[in-house]
Amino acid sequence: MTNTNQPHRSQVRSRVFGPLATLGPRNVFTDIVQGLIVGCVLAFITFQVVAHAYVTKSNGWTTMYACGEPGTSIVHRGACALIFPGPMNVPQEAMYWTTRTDGVGQQLSGLHNYLIHFPAGQLPPNAAFWSLTMGDARNRFVPNTINRYSVSDRSGLLPNPDGSVDIYIQNVAPAGHESNWLPAPEGKFLLWLRVYLPGATILDGKYKVPSIGKTQ
Repeated sequence: MTNTNQPHRSQVRSRVFGPLATLGPRNVFTDIVQGLIVGCVLAFITFQVVAHAYVTKSNGWTTMYACGEPGTSIVHRGACALIFPGPMNVPQEAMYWTTRTDGVGQQLSGLHNYLIHFPAGQLPPNAAFWSLTMGDARNRFVPNTINRYSVSDRSGLLPNPDGSVDIYIQNVAPAGHESNWLPAPEGKFLLWLRVYLPGATILDGKYKVPSIGKTQ
């Protein structure tokens, strides 16, 4: 005797696979296609979760350690390629940080003015140089009146009387602080901090890049 309360097999498939259930009459081929699609989607989601497990976040900045090192797992290498696409040096040669948000997690935008404050003696330690680069929402250089796309320890940044250094990130030049200005676009943007031949406190994870504070 048929139980009329039991859902039909096609109804079950529709609930489980949703739009995939409409691929056509069930046969071996469609089952294989559905399995491959579902498997790929699950693999992609799993990789995203696992990849972000390698990410280190502090003060709104994102970085990863051990990228480029021989012997790292294929998953770790894939995570580095996902988070920091492009050529990757070993940490002893260069470390990278990036952010699209300020210190409280709000999207960076040229509608606001920002400041990064490095206490005295707390600029990124290195045996080569460091640079802070501006990019628009698509990670492209931002045209500006002074043709400045980054600031670094070679930019002639002027320290404060106590030896600290402030970097002004905004669309309009900060009056009296033009030497320490990193021009921003009118819309959304992101920042990259690169440190070459980083110091020991960076390599052991003790150094923290200061957060980006909104001033207006």
